[in-house]
Amino acid sequence: MADIQFSRGVTEPVVPEIKVTRSRTGNTGTATFYFDSPQILSQESTDEVTGMYLVDEEGEIVSREVKGKFVNGKPKAIEAVLVIKSVEEWERFMRFMERYAEDHGLGLSQS
Repeated sequence: MADIQFSRGVTEPVVPEIKVTRSRTGNTGTATFYFDSPQILSQESTDEVTGMYLVDEEGEIVSREVKGKFVNGKPKAIEAVLVIKSVEEWERFMRFMERYAEDHGLGLSQS
């Protein structure tokens, strides 16, 4: 089980587009998540966005860098950035992504 949440305990069903970059040394990197029309922004949702939580059996990875995108004054998307600061954090993030990809039928494409 690997889930993404914007409010603790509330799983986001919308699968994001994810772009990952890594430094030449491999020590640092970023992962940018783009959610188009996420459920947390729907009119029916009363939950507050408190961050992005990547949750699996190992625990949770947290990012507070979460931005809303608005079109004509209405919430449309969420962009969240996870900064990866070490090889250990990179390896942990990749383990999460493997679980998330498997749970949601995703593949990897390299550019």
